[in-house]
Amino acid sequence: MSAAVLDVLELQYELESKAAKWYATIDIANAFFSIPLAAECRPQFAFTWRGIHYTWNKLLQGWKHSPTICYGLLQAAVEQGEAPDHLQYIDIIWGSTVEVVSMKGKKIIQILLKAGFTIK
Repeated sequence: MSAAVLDVLELQYELESKAAKWYATIDIANAFFSIPLAAECRPQFAFTWRGIHYTWNKLLQGWKHSPTICYGLLQAAVEQGEAPDHLQYIDIIWGSTVEVVSMKGKKIIQILLKAGFTIK
């Protein structure tokens, strides 16, 4: 599994090339924990603590593939929701004016809410 997140230097060059003067971030509440694990994958995340058997049902914080899976699902939701032109690096929205950033942000928030994510 390879990383789906842009390299930070690529992000910087992209922002500079678009002359982005404003940006905002969207904070997705407990993003990993909002993504259910497929039933057939849950045994991989089972453990026993103090004699009690537990199984994770949601994507884990700290698992090395969680960021890639989460980012891929976010990207798919935004693409399917026909989001306005934006630069996706985890949670950054850019634009040339504060009004543009606000409009893009509101649209992307609606798309993410519709996809089942919770926004802080």
